[in-house]
Amino acid sequence: MSEELTQKVLAVIASTQRIPVERVTIESTFEELGIDSMDGVNILFALENEFNINIPDEEAKSIRTVRQMVEGIGKLVAGGENTPAVAS
Repeated sequence: MSEELTQKVLAVIASTQRIPVERVTIESTFEELGIDSMDGVNILFALENEFNINIPDEEAKSIRTVRQMVEGIGKLVAGGENTPAVAS
C-alpha cells in the first residue's frame, strides 16, 4: 500500500471524526478512536467519494482497524470494484 493512499485514508478518517490527524495511525483501532457503527458509515461514504469506489457492505462490516480500512481501499483502488475490500 502506498504512503500517499495511507495518508489520504488517515486524513479522511480524521476529518470525518473531527479529530487531529496526528491521533489517527495505521495501527489505530476504531474502538481506540471512538468510532462506532454510525461513524463508520460516515467514514465509508467519505472514502467512497474521495477514491471514487464502491465499498461492499458485507466487507465493510468486518473492518475494525485503520490498517484493514487502508488495505481494503488499496485493493479496491488497484483492482477495481469487484475485489473484496478485506482479505480473509
